[in-house]
Amino acid sequence: MGTLTLRLPEKLDARLSEFAKLEDTSRSELARTALEKFLREMEREKFMAEMVEAARFLATNPEARAESIAIAEDFAAADSEALDLAEGRKPGDPEPEQWWK
Repeated sequence: MGTLTLRLPEKLDARLSEFAKLEDTSRSELARTALEKFLREMEREKFMAEMVEAARFLATNPEARAESIAIAEDFAAADSEALDLAEGRKPGDPEPEQWWK
């Protein structure tokens, strides 16, 4: 396990110590947990930003958009069949009338 030396402002250090005491855990464990959570959130934000960038590219690039639509059309039948099965119907059976309509 690696070691990290960290300088904290006095108020933050006091809060960390107080919370560690309340939770009956070590300051190091709290810091590890906080750092893990922070890094996970940063990685997720980066991933989501990359997904948004890719979606914008696909939406604005005519060739990519046409290819995406073609792929979606190819899978539409399979998606419908899977939905029918998941909802307990035989593929191709009509949907039952919705009770809330």
